[in-house]
Amino acid sequence: MKVLRIQRKTKIEKRFTPQMGQLFTPVTYIRKTLLGIPIETLYKYRQTYYGEIKDCRECLLHV
Repeated sequence: MKVLRIQRKTKIEKRFTPQMGQLFTPVTYIRKTLLGIPIETLYKYRQTYYGEIKDCRECLLHV
């Protein structure tokens, strides 16, 4: 049994960009887990409308 794992999970989030405004986009999180409990997020990225992969630092989480 592995103690530390790297897991990838995708979920739909509401984001805001100044150019496009509000949008719903799939965001993929790559997390390090210890016995199934997430410890830290290593990287998160999103796929754009045109299929490009972008870092999530470019857009804000819209609440």
